[in-house]
Amino acid sequence: MTIFHVSSTHGSDAAPGTSPERPFATLAAVNALTLAPGDQVLLERGSSFRGQFLHIAGSGAEGAPIVIGAYGDPEAPRPAIHADGAGVWHEDYRAPIGGSPHRNRGDVSTALLLRDVSHVEVRDLEITNRRVDDSDGMAYNDLEVMDRTGVAVVAENAGTVRHVLLERLDIHDVDGNVYDKHMANGGIQVVAHMPEDPARVETDVARFDDVRIAGNTVRRTSRWGIAVGYTAYLNYIDRGGRDASGAWDNTFDYGDGTIDDALLARYGATNVVVEDNLVEDAGGDAITTMYCLRPVIRRNISRRAARQIRTDVYTATENDRVAAAIWPWRCKDALFEYNQAWDTLNADRGNGDGQAWDADYGDGTVYRHNYSSGNSGGTVMFCNEKAVNSEFCHNAAFHDAMGAIDIPRNPDAHVHDNVFVLGADADPLRLDRADGAARVEHNVFIADAPEPKATIWHPEGSSVTYAHNVYVNFVDAPGEDTPQDEAACRSRTA
Repeated sequence: MTIFHVSSTHGSDAAPGTSPERPFATLAAVNALTLAPGDQVLLERGSSFRGQFLHIAGSGAEGAPIVIGAYGDPEAPRPAIHADGAGVWHEDYRAPIGGSPHRNRGDVSTALLLRDVSHVEVRDLEITNRRVDDSDGMAYNDLEVMDRTGVAVVAENAGTVRHVLLERLDIHDVDGNVYDKHMANGGIQVVAHMPEDPARVETDVARFDDVRIAGNTVRRTSRWGIAVGYTAYLNYIDRGGRDASGAWDNTFDYGDGTIDDALLARYGATNVVVEDNLVEDAGGDAITTMYCLRPVIRRNISRRAARQIRTDVYTATENDRVAAAIWPWRCKDALFEYNQAWDTLNADRGNGDGQAWDADYGDGTVYRHNYSSGNSGGTVMFCNEKAVNSEFCHNAAFHDAMGAIDIPRNPDAHVHDNVFVLGADADPLRLDRADGAARVEHNVFIADAPEPKATIWHPEGSSVTYAHNVYVNFVDAPGEDTPQDEAACRSRTA
């Protein structure tokens, strides 16, 4: 086990770097190493590494992780990596990964890259990756702007990447591509590619087990805040189509929306926990888990997500001009609890989503004990036909706009035991696309308006049943729902 020290203030790359008295001066000295189990890379507090990057080679072992962190005066600022567009590497999923405009290959600038690094723990760093000039000849919102990441964690050629811990990082001002969702583009991205050797695609599946992202602050990133689990193996999970030559053709069959546990355990991410993070001013979505089996997302806060998802910024294409705050994609039994989502932006400026929460093409998504306020597109969306077995319960929502419950073509949303305080501009249902099915029961709906609110309880095309809800300050209630106090009175006098 070796502890390497790096100081921008009194180090030298001619030094051995193995003591605080004789540290390296630059991150390039670390990038030249292949780290072994138990090795540590410690950056001196107060150091600033501008125009530099840290791309780790090697892996730890169970019980002997590689540790990347800080040393020195605990009162000094965290050591800071300001990549400023440096640290360029070529990302390639080696398979289609979904619709336009999302690229599956290209050059990426990453401040901290963990590529096929298992058993690694990273903490107590400041990380930025600003666009410091326009020397590429592009505007910041051009479609072809290079993707950038604060931290990218990649599984590719080493099979299952195990035990990745990212904690107490301050990641901010990552000026990536406004549009790209699934490249390593944003604050923290955890993604899996297919291996370079086609013969190893099914024998050494690139995936993750045991990922914990905890206690980080992520601010002003493009496009994502924190995204965990996107994978080239979606072609196996989602029954990707093939052309006449046998190549993947970027078409998918989601079946009835249900997802087999064993399928995700083989090709997706397992033992994923995202907790206690603050994400502010994400260009797109704040926190998303994707292709994960039973991920836990708890005690996170999102503020002002979807900052750039608007028609005067997201201008190069209209495709996927959507973003919500905290949500899953194609996960099985994802649990979201004790999270807060505030002021998700731009549903009134071209963002097709804008909700706090979104059960999206998953199986068994549960939201419970969460709080939302001021989200421009509503409280919760149950997104389309392939989001199944979704449950939204014991949550509180205050003045989310447009509508509390958004059920576009959804088959079976279950919404119960929540409190919705609706402003004058919101309805219990998001009425512009309420053409799905939902069971709505034991909720409290409060119309916070000067006059009783008129609404449409059963929009054309919807299949919504209401039972045992409380309605405050509405002109009327759904005809099939007997107010609780009246039902109780009848039972006592029968």
